[in-house]
Amino acid sequence: MKTRLIAGLTGLAILLPAVIWGGLIAVHVIVSLSLLICVYEYASMAFPDDRNAAMGWLALGVGTHYAGLVWLAEKHATMMALFGVATLIFVTLRPGEDLHRATDRAGRYLLGVTWVGLLVFLVLLRALPDGLAWCFVALGISWLGDTGAYFAGRSFGSRKLYERISPNKTVEGMVGGVITATIGVFVITAIGLPSANPVDCLILGVFGCIGGVLGDLAESMVKRTFDVKDAGNIMPGHGGLLDRIDSVLFVGALVYGYATLVKG
Repeated sequence: MKTRLIAGLTGLAILLPAVIWGGLIAVHVIVSLSLLICVYEYASMAFPDDRNAAMGWLALGVGTHYAGLVWLAEKHATMMALFGVATLIFVTLRPGEDLHRATDRAGRYLLGVTWVGLLVFLVLLRALPDGLAWCFVALGISWLGDTGAYFAGRSFGSRKLYERISPNKTVEGMVGGVITATIGVFVITAIGLPSANPVDCLILGVFGCIGGVLGDLAESMVKRTFDVKDAGNIMPGHGGLLDRIDSVLFVGALVYGYATLVKG
């Protein structure tokens, strides 16, 4: 617990000042570096026998997704469709490829790009009007939801949430996470996002936190599929970076969707 707390506080001490005072450029830098680490971790899990080649292809896909989504939005769908075609060609025609596993490998590539690439939505959030507040809404939902779920689960947890994938998660823990995340959204929006009303806060807090739980479960499913305990070991007490931001991946995309489709 002590190691987890020190690692978490160290991360916050670096991340929060950069997001607040570094502006969009700092978020680009942080997200880009994080994507490289996540690509490495995912390649290590999904392609343990061919990590280097997999990293190159995954980085190409994530980079295409990043550039298309942030700078070439009107061409993003076409760019990703072409990458999907290129992935099928790459896997099928690569010399020495085991064709009995070709579709499995293609699926692993496309999953990696789609899943890891969700982190780009933090850049899009920061670029919005009131983007700093929206970033804090997403990060607050994720972090406060995780923290509330952890302590509520330890104190009151008895009913398993989805034991097949994550035996330690409980219904009581999720409820605690939803409560702390929703309170956090009310506080954050009161300070920095006056356009948000109480209904917005309730929707974002409840459904955002549930989305974060689903993101956590999705990562647990991926790790079980690849038969690994942690995505990496870069963060003491937390495992890999993917282990720490699994909920952020989902929450960031959901909050961006709400900010642009409902409040935009």
